[in-house]
Amino acid sequence: MVEDELALFDKSINEFWNKFKGTVSDTSFQMVGLRDTYKDSIKIFTEKLSLKLKEEEQMAEKFLEYQNQICKQNKLIEEKKDDLLKLIAEVKEKRQELTSLSAKIQDLKEEYAKKKEIISTANKANEERLKRLQLSVDLFKDRLGLEIRKIYGDKLQFIFTNIDPKNPERPFMFSLCLDEEKNYQVSDSAPHLECLADFQEKLRKTKNFSAFLANVRKAFTAVVYN
Repeated sequence: MVEDELALFDKSINEFWNKFKGTVSDTSFQMVGLRDTYKDSIKIFTEKLSLKLKEEEQMAEKFLEYQNQICKQNKLIEEKKDDLLKLIAEVKEKRQELTSLSAKIQDLKEEYAKKKEIISTANKANEERLKRLQLSVDLFKDRLGLEIRKIYGDKLQFIFTNIDPKNPERPFMFSLCLDEEKNYQVSDSAPHLECLADFQEKLRKTKNFSAFLANVRKAFTAVVYN
């Protein structure tokens, strides 16, 4: 019985071993399959993750590049903004200068118009003086033997004759012109008259040219008789 029991026990152990071995073998095969599947999954996931990381790195690089470009653009915009503000300030300054220049030009035009009017008035006054002078000349030419010549320096030379009874053709002369202030200027008397300066001042005050000529002729006559 002991041998039978041992044989039965041995048989049971063999059956259990065979069943266990089969079970372990199947489980091993399943574990190996799961392991391989896990490895494949890990590999695929790793590749996808690596690809994703590369894409994110590229995106990060592009983001940094775009950010740098934006910074450069912002800096350029600020520079352009400063230049634009400077240009606007210069334009305003030029406008102010133009306004000031226009005002000065207007003032010069008004001043020129006034001076032109003054010159025109002075020219008319000179014309009137010359007319009166010509009338006086015509009046005294025949009676006093007076001749008038235009000489250098825009001067008029007045020549009297018929003063010296011994020599009626002997000339007695002086020169006359208008100075910068349009006043009579008498000079170059021959023979020399000491009183000519007084006659000049009296002529400037009275504007009576006929009386001036009569006084000068009297002075020349006095020279002859003295």
